[in-house]
Parts: sequence; structure tokens; C-alpha cells
Amino acid sequence: MTHPFLDLAPLSAARFASIEDRVARLLSTEQDVVIMQGEALLPLEGAIRAAAGPGTTALNVVTGPYGQTFGDWLRDCGATVVDLAVPFHTAVTAAQVRQAFAEHPEIDFVSLVHAEAATGNTNPVAEIGAAVREQGALFYLDAVASVAAEPVLPDAWGVDLCVIGAQKAMGGPAGVSAVSVSERAWARMAANPRAPRRSYLSLLDWKERWVDGGRTALPHAPAQLEMLALEACVERIETAGLDTVTARHRCAAAATRAGALALGGGLEPYVHAAAEAAPVATTLRAPAGVTASELVADALAADPALPLAAGGGALAKEMIRVNHYGADATRASVEACLAALGGALARKGASVDVGAARLAAAEAWR
Repeated sequence: MTHPFLDLAPLSAARFASIEDRVARLLSTEQDVVIMQGEALLPLEGAIRAAAGPGTTALNVVTGPYGQTFGDWLRDCGATVVDLAVPFHTAVTAAQVRQAFAEHPEIDFVSLVHAEAATGNTNPVAEIGAAVREQGALFYLDAVASVAAEPVLPDAWGVDLCVIGAQKAMGGPAGVSAVSVSERAWARMAANPRAPRRSYLSLLDWKERWVDGGRTALPHAPAQLEMLALEACVERIETAGLDTVTARHRCAAAATRAGALALGGGLEPYVHAAAEAAPVATTLRAPAGVTASELVADALAADPALPLAAGGGALAKEMIRVNHYGADATRASVEACLAALGGALARKGASVDVGAARLAAAEAWR
């Protein structure tokens, strides 16, 4: 018996290249786009290890846990790292980045997370990109959570290495990702004797065996199901319109924030300023005396499919995440999450108004 998921014809090089081209159009980039055969940590780590090494002085912006990870990778590569850390309830500013450049004029590499889904903040990449261009540094951006939830424009912002993943706002598969690479970044990699070669992490292998060869022969068998799923999710975004998809995420974030404030019970936005809150997911601070992970577990008891989660690690005590991305960037999903959180708070004795929360969410959505 044939099976539609198992008995597939091999994915051709032409089909693979066409999917890369569609991803490039999604990013409005003329740079090379390489689709990597793994979750986004693959190109995130591969790009750092390819472009940074001894002699690199990196400004590593830390607005959440991924920024911390990038700093670890950079140090492991032998780079000198200047961490610019800000509280997780806020965003970094271009002025802070420029101040770091003034204090460390030797900086030649900048790593930044666009939107931190884990903490709910988003950083002003366009303004920071202008500062990085003035410095002449190579600009590395993690746009895994932000792509399709808000604009991601590597060329306009001067981003040299822009990594995206399909599993959040794009509503696609987790097992495949992509990175756009500028000519400056390719040159930096080629000059780095420590850049991974003959390795699954190697971007240079993809350049030499795939990009420079005219994209006619794949270096190895692609992750077929994931590639087809990526193609399907990009097609869905193209059909709906990228502006429509990003607007839906903005509405979901605004509705969640407004609804949480109207709900009461001591629940409040984790990111203080609405302008610094990411459209991909909204983080909330649990009321005093309430453990976030316990509250979320109670809220999920009736409907485990709701896109609710507690914060990771130490944040599990205080942070609640409403992951309104992809298929969950809907008014119904937001209202269901608010109602579930309201019920859990009420069972703990808090005074809540689920009706007011629904009304505020609906008004904010409009």
C-alpha cells in the first residue's frame, strides 16, 4: 500500500532552489538564502562559528535566554565578547548599542535576537542596524520568532546573517530553517580558519557545493517532508498576504495584553511597554503569591491544547506565556486563553472578570 507521507519521489535540486527563492522573497532579500536541514539552532550556531573566532570582538545583546546562548557560543569560538544585557521586561535601544561602540571601538560583530518569544520582548532592529552600519560591524540576527509576526528586512536593515525558523509565526515545520547571508558575511567566513568545514554546521560547504555550483546538485538528501511542509507554509503566507499575517499577530498581541489587564486578579504584562512587546507571543507576570507554572497547569487541565506555557527555568515561577502564533494567532484562541487563566485565578480565590477580559480583547482586536 502506498502512503502519501512515505512513498515520495525524491526532492529535486530545482524544487529545493525554488523553495529557497520563495523564502528570499518573504524576507525581501537579494542575499543568498540557504535552507538548513534542521531546527533553527543549526544555522544559529553554524553562522556564529563560521563568522566569529579569535580576533573577533563581539557585542552580544542579551534580552533573553537566546542572547545568553549566543554569548556562550562566541566565547567558545575564541571571540572577545562584550555583553550588553538589559532587563528581560524591556528592549535594548540603539543609543545603548552606540554607547557600547563608543566604549569598545574594536567591536566588529554584533549578535541580536529580534523577538524573544521566551520573554515576550522585541528589539528595534532597524534603528540598531543603522548604528551597526556606522560601526562597520558584521550584523547577526536571530529572527526565528519574529518572521511573519512582524517585518523582517535583512537588506533594508543591513543584516549580514539573518536566521529564521518556520515553527512559530510562519505556522510551519520545526525541522527546517534558513539563513540569509551577505557577501560580507561569506568573505568573513572564508577568512576564518576555524569556520566549520566538512560538517553539518558548515555554511561554507553549502556555499561551495550548492550556491557556487549554481544550485544544480544538492550536497546531501534533503529532509523531504520538512521541505514540502516549508513550501506549503510559505505558499499559505503568500496566499493570505504577509501583511495580513503580521497584522493578525499584532492583533493577537494587543488583544491578549488588553484582555489580561481587564481580567484582574493581579495578572499584568511582563513586558512593561506595549511598544516593546513582541507580536509573536505575550508574556504575563503571575500575581504575587501565585506560582506561574501551577497556574498554567490548572488553566490547561480543561483544555491541554491551549497555547499556554509557563516561563522556562527560573521564570517558571513568575512568567506565563500566551503563544498566540501561527494557527493560534486568532481572537478565539486569545479569548480562550484569557478565560482559562481567569478560571484558574478564580479557583485560587482571586477576583476576576472574564467578561470584561473578553470585551477588552475584542475591542483591542478591532
